[in-house]
Amino acid sequence: MGNLIVYLNVTLDGVMQAPARSDEDTRGGFKHGGWAVPYVDSVSMAVASEGMSKKGGALLLGRRTYEDFYEVWPKRNDGNPFTDRLNQSRKYVASTTLSEPLPWMNSTLLKGDVPSAVTALKEELDGDIAVLGSGILIQSLMKHNLIDEYHLSIHPLVLGSGNRLFREDSPYATLELVKSTISTTGVVIATYIPITAQTKESR
Repeated sequence: MGNLIVYLNVTLDGVMQAPARSDEDTRGGFKHGGWAVPYVDSVSMAVASEGMSKKGGALLLGRRTYEDFYEVWPKRNDGNPFTDRLNQSRKYVASTTLSEPLPWMNSTLLKGDVPSAVTALKEELDGDIAVLGSGILIQSLMKHNLIDEYHLSIHPLVLGSGNRLFREDSPYATLELVKSTISTTGVVIATYIPITAQTKESR
């Protein structure tokens, strides 16, 4: 059974929009794109590399994140350690507007409604299934209790605007902190697991 893990950069006020580039996502007039870049250090890179180095894992992406990644990663030849991992990984895409064949190598379009398709995917696969970006997809996964772990890089920054991870209509959830690391730039890299009735019974 696959373990579904959300990997996200967020600010103290929960913003997850456009952490990497100024032009990454300007929806809603967002002007703070690239906010996470000044906080990257050797600690955060080491943690990210550890997660990306796991063998046999797959990626689950929403349509917008998939298209954004496709515009960047297949064209990179600068020795970035994540390039080969992203290109070679099996990628599953949740979208109602895309059609196969998908342009990026090792990509599969999920069929049917997202919750059912992701449930089937988790039952089919062994190992981790990583969700990167994909805010709309994550909101859907939350509402159906399909997320097994949150790996959040929480930046010491308040933006005051932008799309947030936990929105006003997010479902009630209790999380347990199971691991944390602090980078040299003050980023708290925290791993949380949702506490459910099943989790409590297993203890």
